[in-house]
Amino acid sequence: MNREPDRRLLLSAGEPSGDVLGAGLMAALRIRRAGLSFEGVGGPRMVGAGLRPLAEVTQLGTIGFTGVLGAIPRHLRLYRRILAGARAGRYQGAVLIDYPGFHLRLGAALRQAGVPVIQYVAPQLWAWRASRLPQLARAADEVAAVLPFEEAWFRARGLSCRYVGHPAADRSWSAPEAARQALGLTKSGPVLGIFPGSREGEIGYNWPLFRDVGRRMLAEGSCASVVVAATTTGYYPDAEGFVVRRGEPDLVLAAATAAVIKSGSTTLEAALAGTPMVVAYRTARLTYEIARRQMTVGQISLVNLIAGESVVPEFWHPPVSAAPVADAVRPLLEPSSPAAALQRAGFAAVRARLGPAGASARVADLLLGRLAC
Repeated sequence: MNREPDRRLLLSAGEPSGDVLGAGLMAALRIRRAGLSFEGVGGPRMVGAGLRPLAEVTQLGTIGFTGVLGAIPRHLRLYRRILAGARAGRYQGAVLIDYPGFHLRLGAALRQAGVPVIQYVAPQLWAWRASRLPQLARAADEVAAVLPFEEAWFRARGLSCRYVGHPAADRSWSAPEAARQALGLTKSGPVLGIFPGSREGEIGYNWPLFRDVGRRMLAEGSCASVVVAATTTGYYPDAEGFVVRRGEPDLVLAAATAAVIKSGSTTLEAALAGTPMVVAYRTARLTYEIARRQMTVGQISLVNLIAGESVVPEFWHPPVSAAPVADAVRPLLEPSSPAAALQRAGFAAVRARLGPAGASARVADLLLGRLAC
């Protein structure tokens, strides 16, 4: 009796944001091709969608240059395990989601083993470390870019790249009142959402700053409630007076009148949700100094980079302290303020530049177009 060939795909996400993208991609792939199975690195969403996990995202995530050293042994063990499977013909294709520090090396090895590789979310080489372009060329058959200016930038440098749209454009958010009710917020008045990050290291650096901003806003009456978008395992000491909501950042974003957000994909999600924001980021001084010398852009938030102008204020040059961040967020907690209205106008321009929804479907089509199965 003839046996249907295995159609096993390797998916790898190195952090929680990638777990969301991976789960969406798995759903899109299953719609297009029956009989697929998935193996690799993911979090609860990907595992819930049917991924056979080789590692969990929390085992990989690192922050900064000093954090990388401690991650090397577990990265190396995982790398060897995946590569052994690839050389044995276990995978018909691979999608590596963001996390370039690990995936650039892994992608090159997978391709040498004959596995087609899509890099989903382009490394931000246009912002810093453009010297890694040859690594990316070796690591991916095609780059699925999620920022509208990336396709032209990478193609001009000889890489195969397709803009697939940003996954955040596929998302929807609850109405503010419904979100506040779901969070159990009973006080009327402005709500400050704070988003200190998703990885243990960045939470450690950013939480004291974000907590102090929230305390100021409560003490002076600029907001009625402060809600923390917490991870399922993150540590948030001295959060008395705050609502700490774990694992539901979309709900916090929808409920917030304004937000203080660590730079990253959440800034773009806030813009699409229409939530005015201040972007802040702390890291080790050594990490900052190394990064600053390699950066080729002057801003760090995706909103400002896509808009091509300063739509939202950014605080990331040391020292980053609570007072100026509080001064910037204060007017945004008044929904009718000129500052809030100006940001919303900028958000509309960003939404238009992102184009239509459907990123997961486009990445699925890219991958399936390269498979022999």
